[in-house]
Amino acid sequence: MKFLIDMPLSPGLARRLAELGHEALHVSHAGMSRAPDTAILDHARRDHRVVITADLDYPRLLAMTQEDAPGLILFRGGDYTEDEAWERLRHLLAEVPESELPHSIFVIEKARIRRRRLPIQRQD
Repeated sequence: MKFLIDMPLSPGLARRLAELGHEALHVSHAGMSRAPDTAILDHARRDHRVVITADLDYPRLLAMTQEDAPGLILFRGGDYTEDEAWERLRHLLAEVPESELPHSIFVIEKARIRRRRLPIQRQD
């Protein structure tokens, strides 16, 4: 699986994901540390990467586009140390089939993990 890790999270997560055999890139190592969220989503979509972030704007942007990718893993509910984020992310990856990651939003909170399939349908 390929991941793109956003600025609010530690670049160390990319190393840990690579140790599990994933291809992971932190936006700072991709020259995108100041890129707008829309550019990060476009990059992830083109490169077939799942975005990992703590930025709450991403679900709204995905809802506006109504696209079915890229997948998103969103950390909510406070600041996570790198170790806490890694433990929650590792738990998610162990529980969820890899095939579901590219077309879903997973919200990781301290006490639970929620999922929403993409595309997000507008409620008119």
